[in-house]
Amino acid sequence: MRTTAETATAAAGNAGTQSAGNAGNAGTQSAGITGEAPVRFDTKIAVLLRDDLETWQRLNVTAFLVSGLGSTAPEVIGEPYEDADGTPYLPMIRQPVLVFEGSKETLTTAHGRALSRSLPRAVFTSDLFSTGNDRDNRAAVRAVPTDQLDLVGLLVHGPRNAVDKVLKGARMHP
Repeated sequence: MRTTAETATAAAGNAGTQSAGNAGNAGTQSAGITGEAPVRFDTKIAVLLRDDLETWQRLNVTAFLVSGLGSTAPEVIGEPYEDADGTPYLPMIRQPVLVFEGSKETLTTAHGRALSRSLPRAVFTSDLFSTGNDRDNRAAVRAVPTDQLDLVGLLVHGPRNAVDKVLKGARMHP
């Protein structure tokens, strides 16, 4: 029997070799420590990053994009954590967040698909690297028409098949 860590490592390895359309293993959790039946999520949370970003930018964009999901989709947030000594920790998103990459064109196409399907989404534009606060970030996005946004990151949440269609052409982040 695999440990939880081994199962997570194997699932991550499987997901890392798959395209956006078939990264199904990352949407399940093993029975793990609790011994309960595996969980299969009906929804998918995915971040698509432009493939020409620096490492620090990829991490920053991913953190910002994911940060808004819990306030608009509270069902994605799990229960608070606690270690064996009773030390409490904040709750986290209860399902995997899949991270993909693609070209500028892939992001533009995915953004259009997410809009046409009315899926919950968040955007990060290149302009946000030069702002330093939420007010200026929102103003920078507001100043640019939808079809002219210089997207470097996109978060999409919704039914698995719909998110897969939005991400068609993207590849799992290495």
